[in-house]
Amino acid sequence: MKPVPRPTPDTQPFWDGTAAGELRIQRCRACERHYFYPRPSCPHCGSGAVEWVRASGRATLYSYVINHRPAPGFDGPYAIAVVELEEGVRMMTNLVGVAPEPENLVLDMPLRVTFEERGEVRVPLFEPAGGDR
Repeated sequence: MKPVPRPTPDTQPFWDGTAAGELRIQRCRACERHYFYPRPSCPHCGSGAVEWVRASGRATLYSYVINHRPAPGFDGPYAIAVVELEEGVRMMTNLVGVAPEPENLVLDMPLRVTFEERGEVRVPLFEPAGGDR
């Protein structure tokens, strides 16, 4: 069984979004920049005036590693990736819908979010978007 993330007060809006089929990230109302991972103040300007917004769900592949020694609950090999969201923030995730082989994992390839149910939460994963964006 794959691990199930545990929401905290700071991350609950993120998990509420995934439950609704949305990828939510934070945006600073002072400097208007997006950021991820969830935290109570902006990492760019320090302002506490932050809000949760719905991200487009579109991303590109920034970096990856193919894991051949799977963690408990996972079948290997699988791709662990860093994706860059259209909003400019990067997120660590897993890639699905594509064989985890270097010839299939082209940097900057277009991706889109999808969700996998794990216990009480839905985890955001990314799959090839297909075609040009």
